[in-house]
This record gives sequence, structure tokens and C-alpha cells, in this order.
Amino acid sequence: MASSWVPDMDSASDFSLANIPFGIISTPDDPKPHAAVAIGSYALDLKVLCASTDLTQIFPGTRGLAEAFSQPALNAFAEMGRAVHRQVRAGIQDLLSTATAHPSVLRDNTALRARALLPQSTVKMHLPMAIGDYTDFYAGYHHAHAVGVMFRGPDNALQPNYLHLPVGYHGRTSSVVVSGTPVRRPVGQILLPPPPPPPADPAEAAQQPPPPPSRPVTAPSRKLDMELELGCFLGGAGNEMGTAVPVDGADEHIFGYVLLNDWSARDVQTWEYVPLGPFNGKNFATTVSPWVVPADALEPFRARGIENATELQGYLREEREDNVFDIRLEVDLTTAEGDTTTICRTSSRNLVWSFPQMIAHHTLGGCPMRAGDLLGSGTISGPGGVDERGSLLEMTENGKKEVLLAGMDARTFLKDGDTVTLRGFCGADGARVGFGACRGRIYSAVER
Repeated sequence: MASSWVPDMDSASDFSLANIPFGIISTPDDPKPHAAVAIGSYALDLKVLCASTDLTQIFPGTRGLAEAFSQPALNAFAEMGRAVHRQVRAGIQDLLSTATAHPSVLRDNTALRARALLPQSTVKMHLPMAIGDYTDFYAGYHHAHAVGVMFRGPDNALQPNYLHLPVGYHGRTSSVVVSGTPVRRPVGQILLPPPPPPPADPAEAAQQPPPPPSRPVTAPSRKLDMELELGCFLGGAGNEMGTAVPVDGADEHIFGYVLLNDWSARDVQTWEYVPLGPFNGKNFATTVSPWVVPADALEPFRARGIENATELQGYLREEREDNVFDIRLEVDLTTAEGDTTTICRTSSRNLVWSFPQMIAHHTLGGCPMRAGDLLGSGTISGPGGVDERGSLLEMTENGKKEVLLAGMDARTFLKDGDTVTLRGFCGADGARVGFGACRGRIYSAVER
């Protein structure tokens, strides 16, 4: 990968020339949200670039970019499809390269650089897509198995359907927020813990009043958790209602990827989820990272997912074996006092289902998908110890053990004032393809 002329390029930056992620910004000079790309510690304002440049020499044959990059979401650009995304990304890489074929457009144009190349610290990030629908899957095998063992025992850890189809549920789009948005502790119905056992001495037990039965109360969640996930934004023209997307063509429907934290109130979820699945325990907040990493940027980091020995239905059988990505993932927990501990390190290759398989299954019955739809991978955990587990539920075995933190602190679940930060990247220093931070801080509940 060529080097970039952009100043102060840190070799450890997530936003190298090999990346070119797209996002939505507003600036002091233009408070209306519009498109940009990240390069190093800067944001290249695509609206300003389009207004100041004849784009036909950089993106030949591509129409409508100026209008698309002026929109408050990336949907119009995502709808243009993978071929256009690929061409635009390559053109921007050339403009930002030391050896650019068009030096006068940006590199040597001091006035345009001052207006278009802005420190990220001076811009405000917005939700990158207008999300029509959000579906959260359960493709992290090690997470699914660990949670199954916890609640059903090792013999019934995985439900009978788990290795036959990508399990998922429809989430709530109105509470999907961009990194940095405060997360309010949810209030919900929770079941009080069972009463303590009676005294062993029968005579003493006879003198005790009968224990109250377990009963639900309405209260702030006492088991607030995070989930480490990879999110996938769809692009292209979508599929018509009544038609299915073939698994080996599903990649063409993918615009790019983000980190995703599907916050979870475990006690609310436990009481409500039978028989229809998550509801208030999940719908209060989902945080995504602000920069969408293009699908093509992750192509060099393909890997083979977890082997599934089950004989799959034909519509789920992929030709390629390297159907997932090897993205290094980390979770930091920062306390209200400012002490930070990395509590998880794992890889996105720990998935048993790929995003093309998720898309193929999602559309099997004819469900129409559209640009801007968001898919979540489900919690990603590794096969190793506690520090590879992508949720506090797993790390603490549902609150039975503590996670030790810096500053002589510990957690079973999240406290008010805690900040959770997800990070992910692949590639060597100088050519990293990363996501930046996916961050949220917990604020106290609004009592009801």
C-alpha cells in the first residue's frame, strides 16, 4: 500500500490509506450532516470536495456523487452498489496517496485542503445510515455454547436448530445510536431472587414465617451488560419482495461493517424472553461505531469461520471457505474514576455463520432487504479463558464471579458511570484497517 501525504499519519492509526471508511459529519462551517471519509486523524469532507472538483476525472462514469455526499446519511451512496463503492474508494485512495495521479486536485491545492481536510477533533460524528430495519443474529458459537451451558447444562447447551440455520430476531432501529451517545440504564420488569433456604434445624424453621414467593417488580436493571458484536450495513438495490438472495451473491448486497454493542439488561431479558424472545431487555440502546469500513477494505483479511459439521440446506452452502474476517477485537471498561481495563480480546473469526449466510436465510421466504438495513453478528467470544468472552454474562457466569479491574475495583455487571469501548482492527501498522471506537457511558435510570 502506498504512503499518504496527509500530515501526522500515525502508523498505528485505524484509518490508513488501506481503509478509507465512510461516515457522516457536521462541521463548524456546515452544521448539516453530510459525508466524509477518515484518513489518519483527519476527516476528508466529501461534500466540500465534490463542490470544488470535477469528479469525472477521478471517478469516471460515476454519477450522482455530489448529491449523495450532501445527504445526512450514506444510504444514497450505499444504494449505488459494490462496483461504485470500489471505484470511489480507489479514487479517494489515489487523491490521498503521495504518488497521486491528480496532485493539483487536493494534495497541492492549499486552499481546498484547508476547507476539506479537517481534524477529526473538530467535527461531530452522526449515525452513518438511516436504518430501516435491524436484525440481530446469534452466530457467535462460543458465546451461544457458554450461555447454553450456564442455563441448560452441557447436554442441552445448543438448541436443536442452532447449527442448521442462523438464529436471529428483529431489533429496534429507533434506539440504534452512534458511538458517544449516553446510554440510560433501563427500567423493566425483573423477577426478585428466590428467598433464602429455611434453617436446617426443623424446630427453628417452624418458628420462621413462610418465605414470600418469587414475584416480579418494576425497577432499574441490576444486570446491565454489553455485547461485543460486528455489524453489517447493507447496500445495493436490495431484493424484491418474494425473492431470495443466493448465498454466493450476497456479498454484493453488503456496503460495509461497523462495531456494534447490543446493550442487554439480563434480568429484564430473563423474565420476559419466553416464549417470543428479547424485548425490553434489548430495545433500549444499541451503539455502533461511526465509520463504515467498506467491504472491499476487509477482503485481504478473510478467514475460515468455525467449522460446522452439520449438513446444511442447499441455500446456505457457500462455495468459499474463507467466509468470515479475522478482525482483532477488544473491549475496554473505564470506571467513573477514570481507570481503564481491557476485559476482552478475541477475533471476529469466531463465527459459525457468515453474513452472506445470514442474508440468504433472512431472505429465504422473500423478505425484502434495503440499503441501510443493519445486521448484527451476535456476541463474539473466543474459545479460551475469561478474557476472550464478549459479555459480562459469560465472564462472571451470570454474576457468580467478579471481573477484576484496575484501581482495585471489580464488576459482575455494569455500574452507572462505567464506559464501555469496543475496538477492532486488522493489518500491520502503517496499513491498518480499523473501526475506531464504539463507545457508550452508562447513566442512571429514570425511575418510573
